[in-house]
Parts: sequence; C-alpha cells; structure tokens
Amino acid sequence: MATIAATSIFSERSIRRARLGSGLVMFFFVLLHLSNHALGLISVSAADDGRRLFLAVWRNPLGTTVFYGAVLVHITLVLRAVYMRRSLVMPAGEMAQIVLGISIPLLLMDHVIGTRIAHTLFHYRDDYETIVRLLWITAPASGWRQVAALLAVWIHGCIGLHFWLRYRPWYGSIAALFLAVAILLPVLAILGFIEMGRTIAEPAYEGMVNTDRYRDNLNTRHYSDPEAQRQLAMVRAGLYGSFSGALLIVVGARSWRRWRERVNQVTVRYPGGEAISVPRGFTVLEASRLGGLPHYSVCGGKGQCSTCRVQILSRFDDLPPPDKLEQSTLKRIKAAADVRLACQLRPTHDVTVAPLLIAATETTLPPNTQETSPGREREITVLFCDIRHFTSLTETRLPFDIVFLLNRYFALVGNAVEKSGGRIDKFIGDGAMALFGIGSSPQEACRQALAAAAAIVRDIEKLGAELSDELSMPLHIAIGIHTGPAVVGTLGYGRVRSLTAIGDTVNVASRLETAAKEFDAAIVISETVANLSGADTAGVESREISVRGRALPLKVYVIPSDKAAELVEGKDA
Repeated sequence: MATIAATSIFSERSIRRARLGSGLVMFFFVLLHLSNHALGLISVSAADDGRRLFLAVWRNPLGTTVFYGAVLVHITLVLRAVYMRRSLVMPAGEMAQIVLGISIPLLLMDHVIGTRIAHTLFHYRDDYETIVRLLWITAPASGWRQVAALLAVWIHGCIGLHFWLRYRPWYGSIAALFLAVAILLPVLAILGFIEMGRTIAEPAYEGMVNTDRYRDNLNTRHYSDPEAQRQLAMVRAGLYGSFSGALLIVVGARSWRRWRERVNQVTVRYPGGEAISVPRGFTVLEASRLGGLPHYSVCGGKGQCSTCRVQILSRFDDLPPPDKLEQSTLKRIKAAADVRLACQLRPTHDVTVAPLLIAATETTLPPNTQETSPGREREITVLFCDIRHFTSLTETRLPFDIVFLLNRYFALVGNAVEKSGGRIDKFIGDGAMALFGIGSSPQEACRQALAAAAAIVRDIEKLGAELSDELSMPLHIAIGIHTGPAVVGTLGYGRVRSLTAIGDTVNVASRLETAAKEFDAAIVISETVANLSGADTAGVESREISVRGRALPLKVYVIPSDKAAELVEGKDA
C-alpha cells in the first residue's frame, strides 16, 4: 500500500531524480572518505588531519541529516525499484548494480555501528589510530570485510554514475579520466589502510605516541565493557533485522504478485511470429527481454529516449494512456498515435507490436545487452564533397580510366580528412562524407573540417593540372560543411556494419554541398561552422538558402576555390 501511495503522489521522473540525487550525495561522501584513507600513505597523523575536514562536512547537524536522509531515501527507492521491476532479466551491468547495492548495507552495518553509533552512545574515539588498530590488529577479519565493502560501494557508485552520464555528448572525451580515477582512488585508499595498519602494528609505534592515548585506545569501552557490547548487539540486531525484513517483504511481495498474476496474463506478439505471454503489468520491453528478443533500449528502460519505441498493430485505442514522461518523449519525436515506448507501455490485453528500431531478422544481436544500442547523440561536424560535372567528365572514358580517376580522388580526400583529424564515413559514386568531432570539441571539429576542405580543394587543383591533357574539362570540387547534433552509431547488417551519423545535421551538410554547385563555389559553410571555427569571414560572400524541413532560411558563407586557403590561414592566425 505504501508503494502505491508513493507512486500516486510522486511521478516516476521525480522518484528517479530522488534516487539519483541521494546516490550522488552518497557517492560524494565515499569519494571524500576514500581520499581521506589515501592520506594514510603519508602517515597516520596526515590521515587524521584530513579527517578533520571530512568531519567538518559530514559530522554536523546539516551534514548528518543530508547524509543519513540520502541513505534512507536511496535504500528505500532501491527496494521499491526491485519490487516494481517485473522481470529480473536485464543487462549484466544493471544486475551488478542491483546486487552490489543490496549487499552494501549488509557489509557496512558493522562499520557504522563500530564508528558513528559507538561514538554517539559512548563518546568513543573513532580516529584513524583507533579504527585501524581495531581492524588491523584486534579484528583483522573485520578489516578485510571492510575492504570488500569499500570496493562494493565504489563499484556500485561508479556503475550508477556511468549509467547516468554515458549518453551525455561530452562524456566520451573524459571517460578515460573517470576510469583512471575509478581504478586509482580505491587502490590508494586500500594501500593507505594497509600502510597505517603496518605502522601501528610496529612495536616502536607505542613510543612514538602519547602513552595515555595509546592505553585508552586499547581499552575502548565499546569492546571491553559487557554492557556496551550488549547495547551495540541490540543495535546490530535491530539494523540487520530491519534491512533483512525489508528484503523479505520485497521478495514475498514479488512472489505473491507473481502467483496472483499467473492466471492474469497478456500475450505480446511480434512480426516474426513470436508470441510471449507475461503477467499483466509487464512492459513490452520486459516481454521482449523475457522472450530473448533483441530490443533497443539505450536509456535502460527509463523512458528518456525513444529507441525502444514500437508500433501497435492491434487495438491501440484502448491501451493505458501514456504518462507525462512518455508523452514528452513521444511528442519530441512527433510520433504517430499508434507508436508507444516499449519500456513504458503495460498492455492490459493481448497486443501485437512491431519494434521500429530493430530488424526482426537480425537475430545475431545478443538479447538483453547494451550491444543492441544504436548509438548516441553527439555534437559533430559533417563534410560532404562531390566532383562537379562528373558525368560529363567521364561519359567518353573507359571504365578502367574512371576507376583510376576515382581512386586518385578518394585517396586525396581520405588523406586530407584523416590528416585533419576527421573520419571518412563513406564514398558514394563520386561523393564522399566525412565526420569530425567524434572525439573532440565542436570548435575543434569545425576547424578540422575547414582545414580538410582547403586541403581537398588544393589537391584537386593539382590532380586536375596533372590530368589536364586527358580530361575534357577542368576538375572542380563542391564541398558543404555543417555542424550540430546527430546520432552517431554503428549501422548495417551482418559484416557490413560501420560507424556513421544520421540526423538533420547530415541532411543540411548534404544540402550545402548541393548549394556549392548552384553557386559555382568550392565550399559552402553554415554560419554556425564559421562562428565555432573562429574563421575570418570579412569579405566572404554570405547568402541565405532554404533547407527542406526548416521554416527559416539558413545563413551560409560561399567560398570560391582561391579563398579556401586564406580562410584557413586567417582562422589559424
């Protein structure tokens, strides 16, 4: 009942934001805690000095309320998510995150009881000397248990952070740095703990510290006083019992729901003839996963993308209406009335669907994994180029002569693009498409594309001069360059698969290449490319052209072949 009430009060989006926000608070706490442990590589006193800053942030009324509130909210929402998930068939990364998340409280409760709770009840000193002595000398098994807990917490947090950031356009450029920190920080923290333990275990250490403090540490009340032990045992039993009870309630509720729904199932049918029966309340995406059918779901089934969308082929009018989250996503892509998100649609009757972003015959894609992801949105720069009047140039030439000319042309285009930092996407006839910015900033991508265009114009002129005796007319190139968001991913079938880009940015770049032919110019670039690249457009002709699908005209700069090199040189200056 509490779950139903919470769902009615808060939207799914609000609940996800609360789970993310509480997780970020806990991740920041762990980040500072591990950094503090790492100071143990310097000395025990250095770790204690760093601990003062750590406690200043967290051991005050506000910090304590924020942290323990985040812990309570996060654990509650994780248990809710486990209950709400109709199927436990999921990608390995999601499964690892859930398993680690459930195991963390069980691993950390003893540590929390022995530090924060013991400190509150008995004014027990929980400095590094006391804690490390306890975990390294008095109870080493507990010490290694805490190491395991540390790794579980950190890995769980890093997986969650990765899932949150992985489709941000800028994430790819700093993912390697994040990975380095994710590996290095826990290693340094564990080494700091080991170094402090070895230092404190040395006989000479007793003479290096205050004797009264040393003896006080050896006789800390919480593990030498039977009454204190009894009180802490009661706290321990209460915490373990509460969490274990909550887990049992979730498992029991899932089992009861599954038993109840066995006689209340719906069947989801697919164009390939597959029919998957699932309990009423399952989403179409969960049905696909249960049946082992490949189904795109870039955001992991959170309704934040449209890659799982399906077309309803039967009785879509009486299906449950989309909620606000699904409505906003469908509205953004201007979906038809019979298109729904598979991760949000919970059919109340038998239904036939057709996934719109997956080929039913492509069964080689591994189901229930992120390998079926079609790509992600990035800010890129696209260059199209084409030989003008190519048909007239080659209509009287032998096929082998045409192949020779095209290979020379492809070589110079490919060389110019790769030297400038771009990537050849494809060659089609006498045209070529290149991508810039897959691993760099939009500004750098625009500068690279302009440099490649100038090199292509220069090399085409040299090739035309070299073959002037064999060609019926001079060689001229037409190039269009535009920048903006596009979905970059691997498309194709079987072995014919390659990284490419699709979207409005690609269409506009192609239109600019056509405009270059219309204006009898070498290069046409959009105003956005000129601004981001920092190119000096003083004296460069500008025009406005219409682009299909755009209500307003697009401002472009028209660059003749003799001005291409000057534009790049002015930009570099």
